[in-house]
Amino acid sequence: MKGILKIYHPDETLKYHIQTTYCKAVYSNTQHFLEVEIITDDSLDHVDDDSLQYNFPQISMNVFDFPIEDSELVGKSFAMRDSDADNFIGVDLFDDEDAFLTESKLSFKNDATGELELFWEGNITDFYTGSNQPIPFKLKCNFKQDEIIVDED
Repeated sequence: MKGILKIYHPDETLKYHIQTTYCKAVYSNTQHFLEVEIITDDSLDHVDDDSLQYNFPQISMNVFDFPIEDSELVGKSFAMRDSDADNFIGVDLFDDEDAFLTESKLSFKNDATGELELFWEGNITDFYTGSNQPIPFKLKCNFKQDEIIVDED
């Protein structure tokens, strides 16, 4: 597991295990841009059948083309205002429902082993019940490269 996403819905805290992470500072036309992609696991083994989460087994969260000063991410924090949200961040529920992220703050640091970690907090529209109130979320993940194990027969 690469990390966890918690959505603090008033009825229950929804937990998603993160399966895939991607982060890169891209240099294009004399400017650096941040790209992040977080995809949750689609397993529901840890979810009760009557959970709100049961209807949404997988979520993808993205940051794209967000201008940054340089390629160094460790120790940096980035805040994305609501006016920026439509331009730089997105969320995909892998179904017909729409959701939007607002007031996002991303913080990067190295963990004890030197791997890059992301702490992302903000609000997400309540796609569970359709309420007009956005609900808070927190995400913590790492970008440790997966080890590919090849069995030799």
